[in-house]
Amino acid sequence: MSFPTLISGVFAGHWTSPERTTGCTAFLFPGGATAGVCVPGSATGTREMGALESGHLAPEIHGLCLSGGSAFGLAAADGVMRTLAEQGIGFDTSNGPVPIVPAAILYDLSTGTVRPDAASGRAAAESASSRPLAEGRVGAGAGAKVGSVTGSAVPGGFGCSTYAVGEWTVGAAVAVNALGSVRDPETGAWVAGGPPTDLRRPGSPREQTTLAVVVTDAPLDKGAATVLARMASAGLARTLYPAYTAFDGDVVFAVSPAKGPCVDPMDLTRLGHAAAIVVARAIVRAVSRAS
Repeated sequence: MSFPTLISGVFAGHWTSPERTTGCTAFLFPGGATAGVCVPGSATGTREMGALESGHLAPEIHGLCLSGGSAFGLAAADGVMRTLAEQGIGFDTSNGPVPIVPAAILYDLSTGTVRPDAASGRAAAESASSRPLAEGRVGAGAGAKVGSVTGSAVPGGFGCSTYAVGEWTVGAAVAVNALGSVRDPETGAWVAGGPPTDLRRPGSPREQTTLAVVVTDAPLDKGAATVLARMASAGLARTLYPAYTAFDGDVVFAVSPAKGPCVDPMDLTRLGHAAAIVVARAIVRAVSRAS
């Protein structure tokens, strides 16, 4: 279950507020990485998403930032970006490297007054390593909640999982702040909440989001990374009841730091199937460890 240890060229770290009411998580790709995204959510807060489009001039990203703090938390990406720039990492320009760091946020403003900022993002980036990433109420998942659709929200959190696909590995890291209940698709057990047969209006609507980062050491191009992100998003539908609601701002990133020719469509399909599995498992682990 070790993420990101099993995937070369990936480093990750958390910053968590002292009260554990919010936080952010930085992913660093010092050698650059190909990335794509799937946005099944309807209430997203994001930055630098254009860099993930196939026609964008920048061929790679150098980091990702997931953060609490709602839109305020997008500032955490500034700290990740500056940390990378100080290391000479980024898109090459005539005036020095410009790191490309897409970001996405979730809403946790009800849990405290602290908002992740550039200093928070720097702290997360400076703590990034290849060691196993902590799970539970840490980083971007520190102030998360789930299950409010059933009338009784419980803590969400941050979870990770990995899966071997032949010679490659697929890993997922997920911050879970979903409106719906959480069910383990492998056991059928309700991990948070219960069967949402009588959906209740959440007391504070428009405050839910699940953010996922899927990383593989299989080489991808931008188109393949986008397919991987889309297939990985099935993991949300397998665990969250209901999923993809009008209140959730779900975003799924897919990233490959590997170099070389892109995998063929059949191998991509195998990777996408694995990606959905690890996203689902990471969601279950996030909520289990938060409680």
